[in-house]
Amino acid sequence: MAAHEVNLHRDVRLRALRDAPDSFGETFADAAGRGLTYWENLTRSVTDPGPHVMFLACEGGDVFGSAYGLLDRARSDAGRVGGMWVEPARRGRGVGRALLQEVFTWARERGFKHLGLWAPAHNPAAIALYSHAGFRDTGEQRQLPSNPALTAIALEIEL
Repeated sequence: MAAHEVNLHRDVRLRALRDAPDSFGETFADAAGRGLTYWENLTRSVTDPGPHVMFLACEGGDVFGSAYGLLDRARSDAGRVGGMWVEPARRGRGVGRALLQEVFTWARERGFKHLGLWAPAHNPAAIALYSHAGFRDTGEQRQLPSNPALTAIALEIEL
């Protein structure tokens, strides 16, 4: 993705939020209501050289998955996985594993020793994907910001 692909970024993010409304920290309605400046800034934050990156799973012009690699602002030796999503028709085909591998490579290139993420506790398929990749439950939990009735669990892997 390049900085000028604001509409693509917005489209992929909104598709993820619409498909899995109880899996992310924001709601579809909140994201859809944000103005162009927000999306331009967000896209620049993951395309310009800096602490964050976005990976897309695509074939031809069809984008069917995404994941962010993010700096963990609380720990200088750690990164985070965010916004992990694969469209339903492509799940179970290795797309999630491939996206995670891209984030692992990015994190290692940055010298991170740990990579963490928040997973929705009610999504056993996501937890299984992360566990199979080597993530372990830290025991930390929090309410899901987009739906406080649900819980997210912290997972981490040592790189």
